Amino acid sequence: MDPKLINDCVHCGFCLPTCPTYVLWGEEMDSPRGRIHLMSQHVEGTPMTPEMAGHFDACLGCMACVTACPSGVQYDRLIEQTRVEVEREHERPPQERAVRGIVFNLFPYPRRLRLLRPTLGLTGRMAPFLARVNPSLGAMAGLAPRVERRQRLPRVVRARGERRAVVGMLLGCVQREFFPQVNAATARVLAMEGCDVVIPPGQGCCGALSVHSGLEAQAKRLARRTVRTFEKAGVDTVVVNAAGCGSSMKEYATLLGYDPGFRVMDLSEFLAELGPVATRHPLPRTVAYHDACHLAHAQGVRSQPRQLLSGIPELELREIPESAICCGSAGTYNLLQPEAARDLGDRKAKAVESTGAQLLVSANPGCTMQIAAAMRRAGADIRVAHTAEVLDASLRGAAL
Repeated sequence: MDPKLINDCVHCGFCLPTCPTYVLWGEEMDSPRGRIHLMSQHVEGTPMTPEMAGHFDACLGCMACVTACPSGVQYDRLIEQTRVEVEREHERPPQERAVRGIVFNLFPYPRRLRLLRPTLGLTGRMAPFLARVNPSLGAMAGLAPRVERRQRLPRVVRARGERRAVVGMLLGCVQREFFPQVNAATARVLAMEGCDVVIPPGQGCCGALSVHSGLEAQAKRLARRTVRTFEKAGVDTVVVNAAGCGSSMKEYATLLGYDPGFRVMDLSEFLAELGPVATRHPLPRTVAYHDACHLAHAQGVRSQPRQLLSGIPELELREIPESAICCGSAGTYNLLQPEAARDLGDRKAKAVESTGAQLLVSANPGCTMQIAAAMRRAGADIRVAHTAEVLDASLRGAAL
């Protein structure tokens, strides 16, 4: 924990109404200001007690406070440093260690996730039973999405028409195995906009889940592998369609101590900069766009997805109330803190339902699963699609 970063906080309280856990519970120690106070105490010698670790664990890492802070406090760096300290100093109870062991030995490994695909339909039905065994296992089962057929992508997807750019494409872990249609749509959209899309084989996890959870050694190992993969591919831009992955990859220089040989851009960010050339066909839908925290707050990408969606004829874009408040997904948060995550998911579901939209658009697989599960609980089983899928349908003149 960097004392200089801690001292940037002037305790003004602008962060409080933006913090999901403070909004839920109204407890000072479960706000960014309160957690920074605890960080200061620890730096000054207070041991990492279970209570202190609990307040840090309760933080979603959504970075809404970073957006709200007038003093420029780098809470994103502070909470990541703090999580490393928690993992070093705090001994977790056996059941908690077991759950975390399952999560971090499963989700950062696409091949292991692939083994779950045939069981996801049954897993969802087992959620009530698993919840009685352990709330985290129940949450994991309740989030299980309806998976589509796996779609193998070639190593290179060639541009249609004149080539305007060459980009690498990250496949991700959850995105690749649970939402293969999103990666396929992403590659098609990029190609239709004039890009050669390089998809290196042997891609693994980018390290996002690990870095957001204080597992520094695992995060660095996975990040180095990702850097080597795309440097070997020879691309100078890597396009990412998962907000959490893009957020972490943009911080590789901080994590690894050196700049990778490529820039990282979210899909919407890249397409907005590139500019459209492909014809948009009408898509008569009312759409609510969800701001993923690691896209809006961590990367500052807000206008670009809206710009792309608004460019589709006959599509009506609607804003979601309390759009800056996290849905409760937050990487692995909805698995490790299921009760708070469920409350936030239910709050987000009500906000989405209030828009009356036919379709919810989300740019992060975790958000997609979290909000879809909350909507099902509310009896409003709304279709959730990625920005890439909506663009793909419009460019191809296909139904969505």
